[in-house]
Amino acid sequence: MKLKLLSLLLLTSLFYSKVFSETPWLDKDYVEKRMKGMASVQGEGPSQWRVIWTKEPSTRATISWTTAKKGSSHKVRYGVRSADREEFSNSQEPQHSDPYSSAKGEYYHHARISGLKPSTTYDFEIDSDGKKSPVMHFTTAPADDREFRLLFGGDSRTGIVSRGQVNLLMADLSEKDDQLIAFAHGGDYIVSGKNWGQWSTWLSQHELTVTKSGKVLPIIPTRGNHDGGPLYDEIFDKPGGKGKNYFHTMISAKVALVTLNSEISAGGDQQAWLAKTLFDLRPKVRWLLAEYHRPVWPAVKSPGKAKKFWVPLFEKFNLDLVVESDGHVIKRTVPIRNEKKDPTGIVYVGEGGLGVPQRNPKSDRWYLQSPGMSGNGHHVMRVLFGKDKMDYEVILLDGKQGDHYEFNPR
Repeated sequence: MKLKLLSLLLLTSLFYSKVFSETPWLDKDYVEKRMKGMASVQGEGPSQWRVIWTKEPSTRATISWTTAKKGSSHKVRYGVRSADREEFSNSQEPQHSDPYSSAKGEYYHHARISGLKPSTTYDFEIDSDGKKSPVMHFTTAPADDREFRLLFGGDSRTGIVSRGQVNLLMADLSEKDDQLIAFAHGGDYIVSGKNWGQWSTWLSQHELTVTKSGKVLPIIPTRGNHDGGPLYDEIFDKPGGKGKNYFHTMISAKVALVTLNSEISAGGDQQAWLAKTLFDLRPKVRWLLAEYHRPVWPAVKSPGKAKKFWVPLFEKFNLDLVVESDGHVIKRTVPIRNEKKDPTGIVYVGEGGLGVPQRNPKSDRWYLQSPGMSGNGHHVMRVLFGKDKMDYEVILLDGKQGDHYEFNPR
């Protein structure tokens, strides 16, 4: 009996050793060790580095970071990646060096870089008063019609260890996939958008998404209902304009992502902008997507106020996919048009699993029934944009597939 028990314990130990070696972020002790000391800006050098994409990611990117003191000399050195390159060919000084509002002296820096080449990998290094970051790299968006992937997800918010786990999962997916070029965050990064301490923790943890080789996934930001206050604009360099935070991103010649702001009026100027933007984009692109925070076809809550302003436009211009957050579940609706299931309709996915504790979806809602789906679990969504299909999948924390769906061009 004792021998059988020892054998069982040994097999169990070997099983978990193999699991943790392949997916170390499942081990919470490992994650906590990785996050130790990441709660605040420390030292004299740069930290909390990130690359931001908004309108023209094939030729432009903003490299941002934080320092504990204002300092006197800051720059980003960058150049096309080359194995035999001995020094960077370009440098860019940041346009801002101001203290964060609500912060205890931390300063932020945004180096807006232009003139980049499409589909090109750039190495970069941040230098603040002689203290340097690791050498990292990112790849610009394509200007042609080549295939690529994006990650989507929302609601980092609470669940600090879970958030670290998902960040490490994203780093693993990124390291293994050269076609994965960026990450669109659906909002609710933290609990209180006016709390610098919470933002600082999020920004430090965001470093966990950088791979071992130094690959950085540029972030396309969306404002959520917990992201109120000036810090969002300061951290992400006023995406879409201060206070507006809606814009469209040409991720390739045939793929466009429209980022909306569900935290301001969905009608008026934003609705007019959306109508014109969709009118201009639809004839040009194969895949047209929208992303925002509060869902109009929710799996948990009531529909967002944007439903009556945006859904008619989504249907008029035949969007291929709409990504939502806020509910803290996993969902994919049936195709919807005119308030009913319709094979020509719009599919809505998402609801947020980047770290926030998960809820139970209202699975009796008609638009979540098969061939739709609902569930829960920490996750990211990965989308492949090809010429013949758009391949959507949910990747759970253990790396397994939680959902899968294929879209044909309209």
